[in-house]
Amino acid sequence: MTRKLLFTLDTMRNINPTAGRASRAFARTCAHAYARTFAFAVATTVAGIFTTSALTAQVRMTVPPQDTPVVLRGATIHTVTKGTITNGTIVLERGKITAIGGPEVPVPRGAKIVDVKDKHIYPGLIDAYSTVGITEIGSVDVSNDISEIGDFNPNVRAEIAVNAESRHIGTTRSAGVLVAFSTPEGGVISGLSSAMSLEGWTWEEMSMKGAAALNVKWPDPNATGRGGRGGGGGGRGGPPAPAPKTYAEQVEQIKGWFAEARAYRDAVKSGQQVRTDARYAAMIPALDGAIPVVVAAEGAAQINDAITWGKAEKLKIVIRGGRDALFVADRLKAENVTVILTSTMAAPDRQYEGYDNAYATPAKLFAAGVKFAIAGGSGGLYSYRLPWEAGVAVAFGLPEEEALKAVTINAAESMGIADKVGSLEVGKEATLLITNGTPLDMTSDIIQSYIQGREINMMDIQKFFFQKYLEKIKQQAPKKITP
Repeated sequence: MTRKLLFTLDTMRNINPTAGRASRAFARTCAHAYARTFAFAVATTVAGIFTTSALTAQVRMTVPPQDTPVVLRGATIHTVTKGTITNGTIVLERGKITAIGGPEVPVPRGAKIVDVKDKHIYPGLIDAYSTVGITEIGSVDVSNDISEIGDFNPNVRAEIAVNAESRHIGTTRSAGVLVAFSTPEGGVISGLSSAMSLEGWTWEEMSMKGAAALNVKWPDPNATGRGGRGGGGGGRGGPPAPAPKTYAEQVEQIKGWFAEARAYRDAVKSGQQVRTDARYAAMIPALDGAIPVVVAAEGAAQINDAITWGKAEKLKIVIRGGRDALFVADRLKAENVTVILTSTMAAPDRQYEGYDNAYATPAKLFAAGVKFAIAGGSGGLYSYRLPWEAGVAVAFGLPEEEALKAVTINAAESMGIADKVGSLEVGKEATLLITNGTPLDMTSDIIQSYIQGREINMMDIQKFFFQKYLEKIKQQAPKKITP
């Protein structure tokens, strides 16, 4: 990598001096960009060599795939879809659940038996909207890979940008979140969410479904135009900035992209010779109804228009955000549209809203018969709060069973992975939690987690620092003086 960067810098340095001003300016811009990247690479390498804590920066260790049957006995098993089993037994083999029931379930030969009496077993929680693995430190640009340039990027797949060494993975797992939908942002058609299992050495090993959902950001009909005072100029005598698109123009743009993708699909299916376009090809599963189209929409008008558009396009629509979903609850129920609520712990942002507007929305949607999932804020730093986002909803009227569904089976069904995770059933992946209480309560502890049958390492960076500075306190404690 270093040789490549140095070669590129040398090439920029020796650019033809007779080239135009624009070419030289472009070269300088590229050179500066490469210089910044090179400086970061060198700084990171030096830090890795000379910092004493470099070897413990990751702190958790990835474990190999399951090779020995595991039997968990004596716990209360919360299957989510098939009731609760007291004094239950669950058998994990080759990464799958092969048996579940009471004490009578037979034990496979050579199995490791784990006594979990008085404990609880739940499915691993699922974050339906996350950037875990594709963002690390907000102030360090090179550690964030969540958006691409331009408005039309349907071929962007989040999975290939996932950093398996991210510190946020450990802290997220410690809260019980074992599956996350890493989601690209930016533009209008942002790309494809990827279902990621939060255990593995590489993104290939972690990926459960690379193209899980296509993401569309619906325009806001009530948004004010940019560039006040006449729209603003281009700066330093440049041409005036183009006028912002109207709401109708933005909607037509989205319709146009989908029409072009549909024409591309039909041409390919009919055997016509067409130039390969990765962008349109990436949209074919959504056009065929194989994956959902997740539409980011907050206001009632946005949600209504998005549903109307999705119905006309014959798409499988999921609404993400849903701040005003209550105002269109009847239609959401009638059209069988799932909502992914992106924050239940948000403060009200409009004067007429009560303090509990966001807290109580899940309970009201449930009463209205609307199917929904609960997601944490998209920032990788906050995915660990997912269980408490659901817990707040319980405190404000949502039945606990429904809150649990909102972060397990509902999320799995809405995003097309319910055949793998989301509940504890024979044939599904052995991705589960062992706890001393409900994972939706802050006072409960996640004692141990299994991902695809692997007994994962429960260490994370926060636990590491706790142990480190606890040791500091012990070492600095006043010593007793013996007379």
